[in-house]
Amino acid sequence: MDINKEKNIIRKQIKYIKSKLNAEDKLLLSKPIILNLENNNDFINSTCILAYWSMNDEVNTHAFVQKWSSSKDIYLPVVKGNMLEFRLFTNINNMEKESEFGIFEPKGKILKDYTIIDLAIIPGVAFDNHNNRLGRGLAFYDKILKSIDAKKIGICFNFQILDIIPTENTDIKMDMIISSKP
Repeated sequence: MDINKEKNIIRKQIKYIKSKLNAEDKLLLSKPIILNLENNNDFINSTCILAYWSMNDEVNTHAFVQKWSSSKDIYLPVVKGNMLEFRLFTNINNMEKESEFGIFEPKGKILKDYTIIDLAIIPGVAFDNHNNRLGRGLAFYDKILKSIDAKKIGICFNFQILDIIPTENTDIKMDMIISSKP
């Protein structure tokens, strides 16, 4: 089977599972994942982080970003055409809703020097036991992550971790996956 077809089948399966969860369920399932992330040494020792403002089908990062932005520099993605740029999160009032994907994006300063990043916290549709990541299919993160030397941590719900997912040379591996598993 064609690798893109395999990836799309997995995307549809995960989307179906997520569709069975309401917002309250996802928020409840997100809490132990965020706690595991906050207890991770790479996170504890980081001062400059790439993260994301979660969409409604992802591990909820809203409280996490707001909590830690007072003591760490947290940069969030902003969609620019077919690329991502990262902007500093300052506060919830400095966010605006992006029209194409309906994502809230920060209006803070643009990150120009990726060498200052200590840690990248990355969402995904699915991950596997070999730290491979399957995204939404637009390669937004793969394009930017190839130029970031910082540790890359994927965060996800337990059902998003599969034994193996199909990969291509352009897919960027994570250094670690954090879910609610201890």
